[in-house]
Amino acid sequence: MLLVIALIAMIALATAVPAVAARLGRNTGYLLAVAFVAVGALLGVSVLGTPGDQAVTESWPWLPYLDASLALRLDGLAGLFCMLILGVGALIMAFCARYLSKDGTHTQVYSLLTLFALAMMGMVLADNTVLLLVFWELTTVCSFFLIGSAGPQATGAAVKAFLVSAAGGLSLLVAVVLLTVVTGTTNLTAVLAQRDEILDSPLAWPIGALLIIAAFTKSAQLPFHSWLPGAMAAITPVSAYLHAATMVKAGIYLLMRFSPLYGGVTAWSATLVTVGLATAIFGAVWALRQHDLKALLAYSTVSQLGLLTAAIGVGTPTAMAAALLHTVAHALFKATLFMLVGIIDKEAGSRDIRELYGLRRVMPVTAVVTGLAGLSLAGVPVLLGFVSKEYLFKAFLQADFAPWAAPAATAAAITASALTFAYGLRIFYGAFAGPSPRHLYEPGWSFLAPAAVPAALGLLLGPGVPLLDRIVGRALSDIQPDAGSPRFEVWPGFTLEVAMSAVTISAGLLLFLARAPVERGLLAIPVADSLFERLRDRVLWLGALVGRPERTSASAPHLVRPVAALVVLGVVGVVTLSGAPTADASVVSALDWPVLVLVGLLVAGLVWTASALAALAMLGLAGLLVAVWFLLAGAPDVALTLVLVETLTAVVAMLVMTGLPGRFARRRSRPVAAAGTVAVATGVLATAATLVFTSGRDLSLAGDYFLRNAKDATGGSNVVNTVLVDFRALDTLGEAAVLGVVTLGLLMLLGSRDVPGSERPPTAADGLILQQTSRILGPLMAVLSVYLFARGHYQPGGGFIAALVGGTAVALSYLAHGRVPGSRSRFLRPTHLTAAGLLISLATPLLAMATGRAFFTPLQADLTVPLLGPVHLTTSLVFDVGIYLLVFGLALTAVDRLGNGLPADAATTPARQPAQGGPS
Repeated sequence: MLLVIALIAMIALATAVPAVAARLGRNTGYLLAVAFVAVGALLGVSVLGTPGDQAVTESWPWLPYLDASLALRLDGLAGLFCMLILGVGALIMAFCARYLSKDGTHTQVYSLLTLFALAMMGMVLADNTVLLLVFWELTTVCSFFLIGSAGPQATGAAVKAFLVSAAGGLSLLVAVVLLTVVTGTTNLTAVLAQRDEILDSPLAWPIGALLIIAAFTKSAQLPFHSWLPGAMAAITPVSAYLHAATMVKAGIYLLMRFSPLYGGVTAWSATLVTVGLATAIFGAVWALRQHDLKALLAYSTVSQLGLLTAAIGVGTPTAMAAALLHTVAHALFKATLFMLVGIIDKEAGSRDIRELYGLRRVMPVTAVVTGLAGLSLAGVPVLLGFVSKEYLFKAFLQADFAPWAAPAATAAAITASALTFAYGLRIFYGAFAGPSPRHLYEPGWSFLAPAAVPAALGLLLGPGVPLLDRIVGRALSDIQPDAGSPRFEVWPGFTLEVAMSAVTISAGLLLFLARAPVERGLLAIPVADSLFERLRDRVLWLGALVGRPERTSASAPHLVRPVAALVVLGVVGVVTLSGAPTADASVVSALDWPVLVLVGLLVAGLVWTASALAALAMLGLAGLLVAVWFLLAGAPDVALTLVLVETLTAVVAMLVMTGLPGRFARRRSRPVAAAGTVAVATGVLATAATLVFTSGRDLSLAGDYFLRNAKDATGGSNVVNTVLVDFRALDTLGEAAVLGVVTLGLLMLLGSRDVPGSERPPTAADGLILQQTSRILGPLMAVLSVYLFARGHYQPGGGFIAALVGGTAVALSYLAHGRVPGSRSRFLRPTHLTAAGLLISLATPLLAMATGRAFFTPLQADLTVPLLGPVHLTTSLVFDVGIYLLVFGLALTAVDRLGNGLPADAATTPARQPAQGGPS
């Protein structure tokens, strides 16, 4: 249970941030830092409690039909990444306590950072591909909000990062589906154990390509790299956490986790090594072009991620061990450098190296810490970055997917590392060399310490790198079980890798000494638009082209294409489905024809009339006749629902028409004739399709099952209601959520009327008879509403129908008295009703899950109530209460917001104007 407790603790931390921040302010970061360390200790206890090198596993059923479970697995690889997520996260939280301002924005940043840490932990601990995908997407969403939290200037960067990462998420989704098809399971451990079955499958190549695309988008590999430099619009702590230790490492983790499947496959290795080293060189070159320190670090991150990707592509035990070690080293020195850039920006007011100089004299400790991190980045002995770079060189010498792979990969790695050395010196020289500015001073230790800790670790773990043998060894054993434990050394002697480092440092020094001409040459390179920008421009162009016909307030252009598509689809169906069953005339009753003729006459009159009031009356009558048709067909629930909907719709439509012209302007005959032809053709084809596919058929298997099992399974005898609130309650919940969104949309779009004097003053036109009638009918309709609700499980009725009756009572009261009854009561506010309805609707499945049952399993109980005797209660009744509140809230909103007609600004908008011509 410790893994679940760790995740629940992170959820609790994110939930508690607003309350804690209200008391502690930005110092909440210190509390969160301690909490992160505590969660890390909890995971450490989990590992220590497991004998040997076995993984800690926990699992609970989740989606049994998809074979998906809430399966968690803490093995060596997940443990290493959890260490980085929580360790660097604790330092970032402590840094935020002094970096963030006191204006209240810290609450949002702390909450989002904690949620992001939760998402990353869930992703690396997930032992189910569906669960991994869920947490993967959660990191995308959290990063979007974190980048955007920097203000309006960061919106574009946040959207760009979201779109690129979301595209990778879609790739991962398809890969998960294909893996499930091939292996028959979503358990990640089981999937990874079926290497031969997957590689022998024709889906092996698509799965591998999709996994690579997902990893490349997250870890900013060419050509998906451009989002990461743009994301530097985020505040510095966000950049330090997301783009040094966590989010960009998600793609690296994905490649490592699936290496047991594709490691050693030529196409996999060639793709990762080629793209990774190309990205490494590109990122390093572009880093040398930058003057903004954060932009320089962004491209540096792109470059370092390229080296990691290429090492994973080599795939040998040495290469994987080097990638794991460099992942740790990169997290340490890059987190330090990002935090130090934030300190410099705060203290000096700039990040531009052309404006910074001489900080080493007034900020000596900052200079030392920056120097340590920068030298580790550059791979200078004896820091941890030097050790990891040596092993990366050793790994690239083992590339064997092609005869030329090893020398080409080695040459590219040396080139990227030499460029890295050059921009590493550029960071320090640009900020700390030169004359001393007199107006600056060293920041306090509380501000500097979070950045100094990882820099000090990089210094200590260089000579002490054997301390990481066991950690990296356990992670390596999960990728390659037969690899054995690595033995890292800070000085392995005079080896080929040491010679390569000497060449790297020499070339890097030359590049730095010639920085002026090098910079001029690099800046002369033309910068083309990124692939993302070009794709976005093409998509926007295509969207504008497709949407051009609909750029009008008239309804016809919006309808012509979908309606015409239905006609084409119907014609194709008539031609191709020659063997389909024909309509059975016996299903047509003699009473159907008079109803059909009357409906046809009403529709014809509706199209012909120019009077808005007459059109509304005929539309309502047509709806009532259709309700009669349903009644003749033996569907009283549907008929009753339609009658109530038509009644309420007519009232609301009358309210909307207040202040609008009473007559439609005539249109030219040619467009009307074309519209009529398309409408008639669509109606004929729809009728024919309905008759063909529904007549002459026995009761379906689903219908037969519902009729036979509804009573025993749900306790209800009204099959229509039991289907809605029991058998397909999840669908009904989704539809209820749509009603809630519509209610909130009306509330926001049509403005507030909750002010004194907003009621429509009663006039003589309201009529004494209507007022007196409403006083009698109002209470009766309220009682009828309760009655229909109570009997819905057994007879025609239910929450939806009962709420429509209540809404009709509200509309009647408004028409009679000019106000919405109970509008001053906070209990009848639409927002409160909507929220209560959604919460109550969710209570049913949550209650079922709390008792150990499946989602939406109905619970039943027989109670004895005084004066009433035995009463049969089910959770379906609770669910139906939520539906009642949602529908009633929508009806109340419609009457309340439209009671005085459309708002003045809406009524004069072209999109709100009546159509030019009669309804068609």
